[in-house]
Amino acid sequence: MDSAFSRLDWLVFFSYFTVLVLTSVLFSRIKVSTSRDYFVGGNRVPFWAAAVSLLATSQSAATFLGGPEYSFGKDLTFVGFYASALIAVFVVAVALIPKLYAIRAVTVYELLEKRYGGRAKRDAAAMFLVGRLFASGARLYIGALAISMILFSDISAFHVTLSIVVLISAALAYAYFGGVTSVILSDIIQAITYIGAAIAVLVYLYLSLDISFETMVQTLENEGKLKIADFSLSGGFSVWTLLSGWLLLNIAAYGLDQDMTQRALSCKDAKSAARSMMLGIWMTVPVALLFLLIGLLLYLFYTHPGFSHAKGEIVQTFQGDKITVFMYYILHEMPEGLRGLVTVGAIAAALSSSNSVLSAMASVAVEDIYRPLKERQGIHDEKHYLNAGRKAVLFFALALSLMAILSYYWQHATDLPLLNFALGVMAFAYTGLLGVYAAALFTERGDAQRVRIALVSGFVTVLLMQPYVLGGTLLPKIGFAWQMVVGTVVAFGLMTIKAPTRK
Repeated sequence: MDSAFSRLDWLVFFSYFTVLVLTSVLFSRIKVSTSRDYFVGGNRVPFWAAAVSLLATSQSAATFLGGPEYSFGKDLTFVGFYASALIAVFVVAVALIPKLYAIRAVTVYELLEKRYGGRAKRDAAAMFLVGRLFASGARLYIGALAISMILFSDISAFHVTLSIVVLISAALAYAYFGGVTSVILSDIIQAITYIGAAIAVLVYLYLSLDISFETMVQTLENEGKLKIADFSLSGGFSVWTLLSGWLLLNIAAYGLDQDMTQRALSCKDAKSAARSMMLGIWMTVPVALLFLLIGLLLYLFYTHPGFSHAKGEIVQTFQGDKITVFMYYILHEMPEGLRGLVTVGAIAAALSSSNSVLSAMASVAVEDIYRPLKERQGIHDEKHYLNAGRKAVLFFALALSLMAILSYYWQHATDLPLLNFALGVMAFAYTGLLGVYAAALFTERGDAQRVRIALVSGFVTVLLMQPYVLGGTLLPKIGFAWQMVVGTVVAFGLMTIKAPTRK
């Protein structure tokens, strides 16, 4: 089938962007007069809207394409990751959210200022900003790469860069004027778009298979594709890793990463924030399952040619780059109209993570680093900090775009796994944050100096265990979930090894 965009595809594409333009203009009229309005919506965001935004923020183009890839190659055990997230969100809602609301926090790192002083807050903020720049810049590149493949049928530097500009411009249209409130309302639109696109693909795939539902289930069951729980010690998403390393990662992602926590901090009180987080993760589970089901149907479509019209073996490469099976299906099998819908679905998934990170990074840069410096100089005018927030959004839009472009050239110029590093760097940072916050919340130990040491040590510990550094050579080769455990233990140990020096 011709992979070029048809007129119907372009109609769907431009209709979606018309909606983006109209809603961005509408949301830009949201009244914003202080930095608190800009960064946490003046604590007036309804809990259900924050929940949908949390769902949208947790997704990205990598998730949109990667979910089907996992179930196509393996089974349904990835859904356990979200079961782990349910436990993590409960822990965050009980142990952290009330403390953040008690100090009227705009960012999660303000809690460290109360516990260890301003330097500890700045160090945690810097760790977040560096990690997010790499991780979200790489995700922006992945989203742009997918869009370039579908829209332009190539991955030339010009078209990938153009796709990056399209994504970041759309993100700016929401984040710049209305702040987090505009971002949250935008996320509702993006969530509806990419979930709708995924449902349409699932239905089309189901109807394109010339077998009964019972035969589908029986075939998948016989071939081990419906396994949900893995009790082995070596499984990537085994019960043991889900209750250890992946649980720690989810606690960090939902509680210590401003990109996710900002939504909860926009609610009116701690109770509403906790409700938004619990509702958000409950909604995420069926969405994750939706993409896994697409992967299972793709498995039947391609590995059982008798069930479909698929011809020959699939080759998951595009101009030399490896692509997911879902991307292969989009390029080679999808009919006109639906291809356009899936394209805007991928854009929506990428946009929902891009606009949220602009707001999150700006809030941390201004509230945790810039404001304390300027207030010591006697500047207390809220309009000044609101303008600083908007300038920060512009700055990070440029920084993320440059990181995305760097990812393109690095990937095509060298075999060094920059993308693996960039995508994992925020998770590396989580171990230090987990150790620091565990000490702050549950012990009386630690000080500002040890915060810095713990943050760096947790990061370096996990980095050294990567296969492209020392993992499997000078250091043991262990799965990433267990790396999270080791890094967190190291950071927590360094925070608590001595009696407190705090007065």
